[in-house]
Amino acid sequence: MCIVELIRQSLRNEASALDRLISEIGEEYAAAVDMLRECKGKIVVTGIGKSGHVGKKIASSLSSTGTPAFFVHSAEAAHGDSGMIEKRDVVLLISNSGETQEVLNMLAIVRSIGSQTIAITSNGQSTLALHSGIALTYSYEKEADHLGLAPTTSAMIQLAIGDALAVTISRLKSFNRDDFYLYHPGGSLGKQLQQERKSGM
Repeated sequence: MCIVELIRQSLRNEASALDRLISEIGEEYAAAVDMLRECKGKIVVTGIGKSGHVGKKIASSLSSTGTPAFFVHSAEAAHGDSGMIEKRDVVLLISNSGETQEVLNMLAIVRSIGSQTIAITSNGQSTLALHSGIALTYSYEKEADHLGLAPTTSAMIQLAIGDALAVTISRLKSFNRDDFYLYHPGGSLGKQLQQERKSGM
């Protein structure tokens, strides 16, 4: 099989998973948006491994689109970092299996604090899903790599869910271009928005 076809095969796999996700979106996603919108504190995102990397991006996207958020590494939560979390916060926990021990340990701490929780996982019957306030579940046929092991398709879906939450909340808040510029004055985007402001667009 040629290299170009291998690349297409990987992309088809991930595109198919996104199509499946779209068809599976239910009212629990709307409930999660409401919980995040109504949060009186901050949004705390957590995960470990590839889910942790995805979590950092989700926290960044939420923050830059008008919803204050930060990332706490699941493994560090039991070593003092959970002190950053308050009862009024909403904690978004990400684990593909829903059984990642470090994430479950953090879930226990967060529940003791009294924060509301949202899980993102592929396993609706997992410990994480069953013990979180809201479980956002997804399914996919296989990971994109030839071994079916590397977190590729699953990580892409998690990121897509995070992006969808962030942009939906932003839209409902009527977050506008001036607001975006306030948080993002740097880079090409900042320059573009600055030019718009100067020209009165």
